[in-house]
Amino acid sequence: MAAYGLYTHIASNKFRSMLLLAGLFMLVYVLVYAGALVAEVVINGNGTVAYYLSRAFTDLLKAAPFATIAAALWTVIAYFFHQSMIDAVTGGHDVTRQEEPRLYNLLENLCISRGITMPKLKIMESPALNAFATGLNPRQYSITVTTGLLATLNDKEIEAVLGHELTHIKNGDVQLMVVAVIIAGVVGFFGELFFRLFTNFNWSSGGSGSSSRSSSSSSDSKSSGGGAVIVIIIAIVLIVVAWLLSQVVKLALSRSREFLADAGSVELTKDPDAMISALRKIEGRGELPGATSAVMELCVDNPREGFADLFATHPSVQSRVDALVKFAGGHDPGPLPDPAEETDQPATEQPEAQANPQDAQPPPPRGPWNDAGNPAGPPPVPAPGPSGAPAGNAMGPWGRH
Repeated sequence: MAAYGLYTHIASNKFRSMLLLAGLFMLVYVLVYAGALVAEVVINGNGTVAYYLSRAFTDLLKAAPFATIAAALWTVIAYFFHQSMIDAVTGGHDVTRQEEPRLYNLLENLCISRGITMPKLKIMESPALNAFATGLNPRQYSITVTTGLLATLNDKEIEAVLGHELTHIKNGDVQLMVVAVIIAGVVGFFGELFFRLFTNFNWSSGGSGSSSRSSSSSSDSKSSGGGAVIVIIIAIVLIVVAWLLSQVVKLALSRSREFLADAGSVELTKDPDAMISALRKIEGRGELPGATSAVMELCVDNPREGFADLFATHPSVQSRVDALVKFAGGHDPGPLPDPAEETDQPATEQPEAQANPQDAQPPPPRGPWNDAGNPAGPPPVPAPGPSGAPAGNAMGPWGRH
């Protein structure tokens, strides 16, 4: 599906996302097939590879309805309780206009100006600079903002961040990301379950293998044992590939949407510089220590990166800023100092700050005998006497000579 502009790109991205989610859901059946291979080897250790593959496929057809029901049940539970789970992990709580008038008014103005239903507003007590949107329907939509973001960003920058999250809601990114996290959770759950089965099978296969070898010929034991080992390897590969693909699909969904959310924020606020400035301030300062990886994938910026940037859920801030400068006409002030360097900067710059006053001439000492040492300074003025005239000569403390 070709994309020729912002809106067609959004529609194309949604179409590709639905295909990716369908493929992600198919990974559940891949895991069920891998589990069937393991089960067949455990039940009968004397079969061939073709026998195990055909029996596992038959088991898959029988177990497919149950797997579908289990995945659907998982999805229904997450549909109704995902926000409660996220709030329990992050500690976010609802706020009203009276509690946060500044933040509430900024969000309300954005929603009114664009005719968007106002989501719930939540605050997370954290010094980190981050925000994220959640929800699967208009009644569940909510935007959570950290207290560190409120304390650091100005009104225009906060408005840009809120516009970013509103764009995620308007484009349907939040629903797809939550569903992707749910399905990936199913894949991870089945993967962990089957790896536990592998562990138990490895411990129990030794006894079954020795008994089969004592009761059968050496050639039959070699062929059956080889078939079982090959099938186990196939099952392990299927589980690993399914898990890796689930992570890659999540990353593809998250990465491709951040650029559109930045562009949508500029469309809402008409201020690309505010979005760029907000990204520069958030860069490297968005880590939420108590949040899971699933929550971090929903945030404006996710500083957690995998090896060689392969499993990074968000594009780099530099690439997002470059896109805003190129396509929205913004101005990049450049990256801010690293947070770790900021903590060390006052200590390193303190000697320089103290050295600057030492370069200037110290003021001459003042006293009753050395006022002449500072001819450029004004002479001291004594207090007026009872008649209103000066009590003495301004050149000395004891009056006229």
